[in-house]
Amino acid sequence: MPESRKPCLAPPIAAATLSPMDTSWPDPPPGIAIRRVAAGGLDFEVAEAGSGDHLALCLHGFPELHFSWRHQLPLLAGLGYRVWAPNQRGYGTSSQPGGVDSYTMNKLVADVGALFDASGAKTLTLIAHDWGGAVAWNFAINRVRPIARLVVMNLPHPYCFAAALKHWPQRKRSWYIAFFQLPWLPEAWLGANDARRVRGAFRGMAVDKARFPADVLDVYAAAAQRHGALTAMVNWYRAAVRHRDKMAVGNGGRVDVPTLIVWGEADTALGLETLDGTDRFVADLTIRRLAGVSHWVQQEAPEAVNAILTEWLPRA
Repeated sequence: MPESRKPCLAPPIAAATLSPMDTSWPDPPPGIAIRRVAAGGLDFEVAEAGSGDHLALCLHGFPELHFSWRHQLPLLAGLGYRVWAPNQRGYGTSSQPGGVDSYTMNKLVADVGALFDASGAKTLTLIAHDWGGAVAWNFAINRVRPIARLVVMNLPHPYCFAAALKHWPQRKRSWYIAFFQLPWLPEAWLGANDARRVRGAFRGMAVDKARFPADVLDVYAAAAQRHGALTAMVNWYRAAVRHRDKMAVGNGGRVDVPTLIVWGEADTALGLETLDGTDRFVADLTIRRLAGVSHWVQQEAPEAVNAILTEWLPRA
């Protein structure tokens, strides 16, 4: 696929500051604003910090929010980046288009391009975790827009993940993907008892459970219980299975920009073997592994992750 060129843009789309009632992030600290950004025909709830022409776009995973980057937004702004952490489609108060077909990978990737275009920034660095990492890998491999650098946390290259899924250990870890194909039951299971299982996804998998106190879990549980939210969130998984053709990447799976992988080694959802062979597809690759840290790496070990980012990212 030929590299897409960023079109000539009008001035950035106006972004309206949201009231506390309109946002899924209650009381963000000074320096972080919650805004609504129109992009690609959808409205996105975006956490913003910093300023400038170099956009660091932070993509969350499941069942997370822009809130999952709360420890990184101030750091990235301090490095000179303008930082946007959107609630991706279906999450928080961002648009919730109906139907499984609205959550295919090509549309998730197009959202990233549309957000970059809406920002009016000149340069893009992608920083992503979990499902956000899957979107970021696809965006970088398919060269949807030029990017300066790529950071992915606890989500393997798509070819490496596909290879690992051929073997029982990773298939066993990924059992829930099959469960999520069922109609309505996954939503009921996740949302029951004040979204107890959404809370448990964080606290249960975390090694350092003190990083996920009740007030943090309340943010995720409240967002998941918004009308239609859990169906939209689970539809990402349904679309991935029903529309596997939309998950395909071109260019031989190659990433041609400097890439950093940050990996919590105590991830119970993704085995370390999913990293094997990544260097075949990424020429300029740095991997930083954190022992005793779970899948929720940037939330559970923010000091270590921020130190890695400070060392690896150039100042904007």
